[in-house]
Formats: sequence, C-alpha cells, structure tokens
Amino acid sequence: MCLAIPARVVDCDAATPDTVKVEVAGVRRRVHVGLLDPLAVGDWVLVHVGFAISRLDEAEAARTLQFLATLGATFEQELDDMRRDSE
Repeated sequence: MCLAIPARVVDCDAATPDTVKVEVAGVRRRVHVGLLDPLAVGDWVLVHVGFAISRLDEAEAARTLQFLATLGATFEQELDDMRRDSE
C-alpha cells in the first residue's frame, strides 16, 4: 500500500527549480516536483517518498489531513484496547 500526504508549498527557489520546500504538520522538507507544472508558494501537493505527485486544492488537502488524523486516533485507540485486553 502506498500513502501520499498533502503538503503546502512554503518556498520555491529559482536556483533549484526541480524542488520546492513543503510543510506537513510543522515539518518542512524539500521534495522533487519534476512531475508537475511549476508551483507557487501556497499551492498544495500530494507527496509520496519525496516526490510531489499531484496538485490538490486546499479543501481536499484539509479533508485528507482530517481523515489521516482520524485514522491515527482510531489506530491508537485500537492499540490501547489490545493492551488492556491482554492484561
């Protein structure tokens, strides 16, 4: 299974046109953008293993991030339940 995470473009450096800096949950890193048309600060992209693989709008990014947060909370609750049941 593959997972792509929505990220907001926070910096575009003309000196490195094949990469941009993105932010996800306060973490910033450079990703390769050679698969996409030029991006601008504020654009949203889906990032998979260091590559921006598609654009998405802010509303879709927000829905996806909320869904991922819900998955994480559900997973943590299931782990807690399993720990409690094994005692």
